[in-house]
Amino acid sequence: MKMALFDSILVAAAAFVSHPATLLTVHLVSFSSSAVAETIMVPKDHQTIQAAINAAHAGDTVLVAAGTYQERLRLTAHITLRSTGENTKGKLGLARTEATIIDGGGDNGDRPGVMMAEGSRLDGFTVTNVGIYDQTTWQKHFDSQGEDLRDDEGAAQSEGTIAAISVRGVHCTVTNNIIHHNGDVGISVSGGEGQRINPLITGNISYRNLGGGIGVADRAEAIIRSNRCFENLRAGIGCRNSSPLVVDNVCYSNIRAGIGCREKAAPVVRGNTCYQNRRAGIGIRMKGTAPIIEKNECYENHMAGIGTRDGATPIIRRNKCYKNKMAGIGCDGSQPLIVGNQCRENEMAGIGLRETTQTIIQDNICIENKLVAIGVTAGSTATIVGNRLVRTGGMPPVIAVRQGSTATIQNNKIEKGGVAGILVEGTATITGNTFEGVGEKQRTAVWVWQGSTVNVSSNSIDGYRSVVNAVNSVVVVTKNTVSRFRGPAIIVKDSTTPAHVYGNTAITTEEHAKAVQIQGLTGIVSNNQIKPPAKQE
Repeated sequence: MKMALFDSILVAAAAFVSHPATLLTVHLVSFSSSAVAETIMVPKDHQTIQAAINAAHAGDTVLVAAGTYQERLRLTAHITLRSTGENTKGKLGLARTEATIIDGGGDNGDRPGVMMAEGSRLDGFTVTNVGIYDQTTWQKHFDSQGEDLRDDEGAAQSEGTIAAISVRGVHCTVTNNIIHHNGDVGISVSGGEGQRINPLITGNISYRNLGGGIGVADRAEAIIRSNRCFENLRAGIGCRNSSPLVVDNVCYSNIRAGIGCREKAAPVVRGNTCYQNRRAGIGIRMKGTAPIIEKNECYENHMAGIGTRDGATPIIRRNKCYKNKMAGIGCDGSQPLIVGNQCRENEMAGIGLRETTQTIIQDNICIENKLVAIGVTAGSTATIVGNRLVRTGGMPPVIAVRQGSTATIQNNKIEKGGVAGILVEGTATITGNTFEGVGEKQRTAVWVWQGSTVNVSSNSIDGYRSVVNAVNSVVVVTKNTVSRFRGPAIIVKDSTTPAHVYGNTAITTEEHAKAVQIQGLTGIVSNNQIKPPAKQE
């Protein structure tokens, strides 16, 4: 049809070449006709999808009837490839998606199941059997939580990886597809040198692929929105050296993280739900990797809710991490900023630091995590400010600063605890905090281990047996107010330098209560007083 119109226009133009007044009319007719889009039907007009694609022009739609098509496809620019039918729900995705299947043939091959083109759209297909899916391999890595999985095995754009759907250096839309049981990554998105591409990957379901569910690599800036990725060999969604927007996806039961960021990736990861993944809900690693992780919900993952390591520098803010088998937020040799998160009922720490992590932990809520609310270990450094921290019963403290670590602990609300509100085996400045214990059965607010250095000042401490209990350490305790204590409020034994304890106030009705008990070297020890409680009017 298009060629006939074009031929007619050429004839008309030749006929009226001697009449310039008609030239504009011919031009407008030509423009209007070339803009007419066609719908090409498969199998009505062409038996194969690829034949229909090859016959299509920019703006055309190739509409595919339900059935199984054993093909691997290469789209052309600015066409739409869509399955027939309305957007009614099926068992897993859309009914039309489930009924219209692109079968890659099962061999490894050297071509993706679908190769996207500039401005193209893929809408409503099941893509499967691209490469060889091996259940034994999947089960092996499931059992080991991906511990033996090579970094490049099944990763987007890694050498030898053949994607089920490939987006390489083009703007396009991939929507409403189901991608499953393929030999490598489900959907692969990559940019290129000097290219900024923003393809839209939305509303897809990617599962049981021997790679990631969706992988973004090589400087791509894709929008990855409202997809569901589960039981994939790698991450549900993986970002490598790229900066996608990853929003409102659901990732669960993947063998690695629900969402993974590495190799200098800097995505915005917002509003996703990641649960029951075999590793972290969201995993971040490698130097130069600097994502923004915000407003996600991570629960019941087999490692941390959010885990960051190996020099990564993420911003982690306003997330909910609960009932994970390790920390709510776990940091291993990284430099995150951790602000405004909620970490509840995790099997280990609410927020845990180790291996010389350096971080600011501010305005978080950590409640009833089985070990500590915040743990700072293995030479880590933390500024802990403005948090609400609660842990009831048992032995662990609310905050632990251990193994030579350093912490500034300021203006937090610390409730209950085990052997201590804060345990220090390192260096800590503890100032302006509110401690709320449960009464005389509650042990020490600040327990200082041998060889440590602490400055405990201007805190309000209620309901602990003692305020400070320090042995063989460097101690300064000033201007604290303590109530509901039992025995000496401040106990310092065998300080390694003269202990300074001054300006503290102990409020009690007990006649023989003592504010301070010091054995060994003393420095300034003055103006410590016992006062009765204020009378109630």
